[in-house]
Amino acid sequence: MITIIKYRSIATILFIILLFFTKCINEGKDNADKTLSSHFQKFAGSASCINCHKTIYESHITTAHFHTSEIASENNIKGSFDSGKNKFLYSNGGIVAMERKSNGFFQTAFINGIEKKSQRFDITIGSGTKGQTYLSWAGAKLNQLPITYFTATNQWCNSPGYPDKIAFNRPITSRCLECHTTYAEKLSQPLADPVAIERSRFILGVDCERCHGPAAKHVEFQTQNPNVKSAKFVINPAFFSREQSLDMCALCHGGRLQKTKPSYEFTAGNKLSDYFVIDSANKDATNIDVHGNQIGLLKGSKCFKMSKTLTCITCHNTHENEKGKEALFSQRCITCHNSIHTDAGICKMVVKTGNKIKGKCTACHMPEQKSMAIAVLLQGEVLPTPAAMHTHLIKVYPEETQKVLAFLKKN
Repeated sequence: MITIIKYRSIATILFIILLFFTKCINEGKDNADKTLSSHFQKFAGSASCINCHKTIYESHITTAHFHTSEIASENNIKGSFDSGKNKFLYSNGGIVAMERKSNGFFQTAFINGIEKKSQRFDITIGSGTKGQTYLSWAGAKLNQLPITYFTATNQWCNSPGYPDKIAFNRPITSRCLECHTTYAEKLSQPLADPVAIERSRFILGVDCERCHGPAAKHVEFQTQNPNVKSAKFVINPAFFSREQSLDMCALCHGGRLQKTKPSYEFTAGNKLSDYFVIDSANKDATNIDVHGNQIGLLKGSKCFKMSKTLTCITCHNTHENEKGKEALFSQRCITCHNSIHTDAGICKMVVKTGNKIKGKCTACHMPEQKSMAIAVLLQGEVLPTPAAMHTHLIKVYPEETQKVLAFLKKN
């Protein structure tokens, strides 16, 4: 009898312990779900801004930032799916065809005419200003597709850095996503890469909340208090210190950053070095590639060194699509380079060309240069073709000035 009671007591204790651990596991699961959704719920979505900021919103959705990542669709995938224009041929005879199917758009690999693999265009990366690459879901993770669109030649090409063979398995890291999206909820460990994403908690594009902070509380408060004109729950970068402003942009335009905290924890207004190890390898701006570290190039410029206030947003209005507006950027140069100077004092070339040179500040002092970081392999080519973009190392480029003078003389 005593033995039976003893066993029953042990069984009861074991049951209680099991119940306790089950409760802990379930509570842990509940807490994990709360953790997953808590930060995402702070976002309102940029469309919520339209009620009070209609003009800015409608302008911002035309920018490259806003379109830097989107759900892939016929309207936003660059490049042709038409027969004769939809294939990329590798040197080993492999082919990737861009195909329309009943259930979406696909990159399909063929070896010796036999279909080997077909992956969907799920997300576009890049507005198409220079090019556009594509991501495909692999469960909860994302892989880059092998074929990219290159705007300069209006054709499909091998994705930058890919081998000259068909590959569908390049994983996308959270650091990649951090620069091309507003927010992604991670399922894997905080610093793990490649990262698993909760698809329902994924905000594509670099939109209002990327620079102004999650706005759900702001929208709720302002909706209930429409007469209050000062924002209480969002960030206004217009009031940032110089370093705060530079750090905000350097998150994606400051070269290679090694994160010390999970992606997306840095918010505009924070100190970048609290979240990343800053790349200081290229202290000489002349050795910095034209793509990816515009901050490093800018900081190497005399304009920056002589100013106490110059930042990225001194010249760039991130609410506007200003691509190609050379005269507009030149006018912004002149706002600083004016004071008591005569026209010839602002630019010595005015004497030779007249006022036409005034609209060519960037062509002379921030010319387009080839990027070795963004170079694609075109079909039939052996060497990659680099993308060209304006340098942010502002200085005198004598050869470029001569090109501009020759152009103005002819025109």
